Amino acid sequence: MREERILILDFGSQYTQLIARRIRELNVYSEIVPFNKIPDLDDQIKGIILSGSPFSVLGETTLRTDLENIAGKKPILGICYGAQYIAHQFGGRVARSEKREYGKAMLSKVAGDGFLNGISDDSQVWMSHGDSILELPEGYELLAKTDSIPVAAYKSSTGHYPYPLYGIQFHPEVTHSLEGHKMISNFVLDICGCTGSWTPEKFIQQTIEELKDKIRDDKVLMALSGGVDSSVGAMLLHRAIGSNLYCFFIDNGLLRKDEFEEVLASYEGMGLNIKGIDSRSRFLDELEDVSDPEQKRKIIGRVFIEVFEEESKKYDNIKWLGQGTIYPDVIESVSVHGPSVTIKSHHNVGGLPDKLDLKIVEPLRMLFKDEVRKVGRSLEIPETIVGRHPFPGPGLAIRILGNITPDKVSLLQEADAIFINKLKSHNLYNKVWQAATILLPVQSVGVMGDERTYEKTVVLRAVNSVDGMTAEWSRLPHDFLAEVSSEIINRVKGINRVVYDISTKPPATIEWE
Repeated sequence: MREERILILDFGSQYTQLIARRIRELNVYSEIVPFNKIPDLDDQIKGIILSGSPFSVLGETTLRTDLENIAGKKPILGICYGAQYIAHQFGGRVARSEKREYGKAMLSKVAGDGFLNGISDDSQVWMSHGDSILELPEGYELLAKTDSIPVAAYKSSTGHYPYPLYGIQFHPEVTHSLEGHKMISNFVLDICGCTGSWTPEKFIQQTIEELKDKIRDDKVLMALSGGVDSSVGAMLLHRAIGSNLYCFFIDNGLLRKDEFEEVLASYEGMGLNIKGIDSRSRFLDELEDVSDPEQKRKIIGRVFIEVFEEESKKYDNIKWLGQGTIYPDVIESVSVHGPSVTIKSHHNVGGLPDKLDLKIVEPLRMLFKDEVRKVGRSLEIPETIVGRHPFPGPGLAIRILGNITPDKVSLLQEADAIFINKLKSHNLYNKVWQAATILLPVQSVGVMGDERTYEKTVVLRAVNSVDGMTAEWSRLPHDFLAEVSSEIINRVKGINRVVYDISTKPPATIEWE
């Protein structure tokens, strides 16, 4: 993609993706690469950011990049570890702090500079570091400090390099740095000179042109899930190659109530060439008597591949496999030495490409989830798909704790439908990032009418999040929860107790398995 961009060198910080997201909020494309794999600095790269890191620049495991070769060729901003690394490499003095500084601090400006334009004199910033910069290298000047540290922000002096180097000891990308967005904007738009022209409409236009050029008259096969990623990816392919895109949607028996029929109807309304495949009994038979969550996942993945392979043989001359891969999948599949070990395998790819000998096409591989939604809305994809809550690949299998039976699936589908429909009717669905109902493998005593019952328990789970990496439990109104609980117990025979999960992630996870 020939687009002006900011390059982010990843040293393993937990906030690296957040830096990229903040830049993209300015309609500027940003790209994350491992710290030791710097690409050629072409004209499209307008600036470089060095991320933070859990490592120390003073340790034996210091992560080193070719800083001498890039200094002065583009504007550079070092954040936390990045700032310490610049100072350390060019002759400044970095030392272990007497105590690790973590949390809010007030920035005191020492000198005026474009990076701090429009920033308050006592701006709140977020610190997270174990080392401190005590002395700057020759040719660098102090921009700001705090009560705790002598160097909170600095830059190379005018004339020292053709393009400036900046270092900041805090994290402007997190919301706790109240004017951090302005600082990033100052660097990206003013110092690096980016135009902010990277919009969903431009992405769509460029992607369709690239897909046409790449695929030409070849045929593409793509399995859809009903979720936003695969749906938006399919629509981009459809706009590029039309009827040469062949899609199918597999019912594994673990979807939400009526989801198979509703999603198929939505896809047909979008003009997609799609086939629905009923494989419910096949999946449920394979899962009989299986309780271990990892075994459930492996079985579902294996059976999906088997169904996919069988269906693919029904099509002639398929050359490409379409996938709804998004940017976090790509980032998390690339191992950076030390901190950024592979977090998860490339879950959208699985074992399919090697088995089918197909080339991969991933229209969304450089987008974050929120960007995918924006593109989906620009493509006029129905809001029922674009705004759909994330839903796990294994479906209800990991929301039924213990073994899976058709009766349990039906029970959970009914309870879940009540919860989701109530969220929608009370205008709460779009205020929650993800909502789920979990069926527990426990029964409890209850009283209904004059009879004693001994029935199952379900958990309602609703969380607010940006990308699922962290999550807060949603503060749903008590009256709403009471209404949902009452309707589930009254309408779903076999459930006599409803509880609400108020755990955050971490330490808990969003899903229960």
